[in-house]
Amino acid sequence: MLITCPFCGLRDAAEFTYRGDAAPVRPAADAGEAAFFDYVYLRDNPAGPIREHWFHRAGCHGWVTVTRDTRTHAIESVVPVEATVAAEAVVAAEAAVAVEAEGGAR
Repeated sequence: MLITCPFCGLRDAAEFTYRGDAAPVRPAADAGEAAFFDYVYLRDNPAGPIREHWFHRAGCHGWVTVTRDTRTHAIESVVPVEATVAAEAVVAAEAAVAVEAEGGAR
């Protein structure tokens, strides 16, 4: 499998270390034990596109978010993790503003 690093260009997947699914969000500190168990041990195994974190250990040492189809291993996109986190922060902020504009939490 080949991964196009946004910093180094097209590279073999052997240069990268797979971190895992990019979707899980750490529970709040006061969340119960069950929430942390789910976060640490339970993962979905989807057939289709999934966002994953990969570390370019044999290259630029950058973290990237790879969107890959688990059925074919075809890579749809590769972006720096910072871009993914920034985009998610914008979406969360827009959602918070929309909820506030509607007069409170849903």
